[in-house]
Amino acid sequence: MVRTAVNPWPWSAGLGYDQGEIVSGHTRTLYCAGQAAMSGEGEPQHPGDMGAQLALSLDNLEAVLGAAGMSLADLVRLTVYTTDADRLFEHYGVLASRLGAAGATPPTTMLGVTRLALPGLLVELEGTAAA
Repeated sequence: MVRTAVNPWPWSAGLGYDQGEIVSGHTRTLYCAGQAAMSGEGEPQHPGDMGAQLALSLDNLEAVLGAAGMSLADLVRLTVYTTDADRLFEHYGVLASRLGAAGATPPTTMLGVTRLALPGLLVELEGTAAA
């Protein structure tokens, strides 16, 4: 598989993501459902704690990727939904450090939403991976 970053402007690469990515020669694509701070039993975790919810959402995204034989490095698209963009930015280092450690710079969009599927959830991550 060949991945080619598309960055007509350099500023996004400095923030840890590419504006676009051309993916060719891949054999599998995984479309992940939104992953939030849910326990293995499907119960919301860490009420009111954006940093802990973001970390657990990443753990859950990694679990889905891992079950498909993939990792964060295989992400080719990431969408971040949050009920509080300002609070998310306060904890953005949690996301940036995990993606950076994996060498991942997927094109990313962050959206502020009124609420997520279950009350108390503050962030949800939706990814697409290719390998």
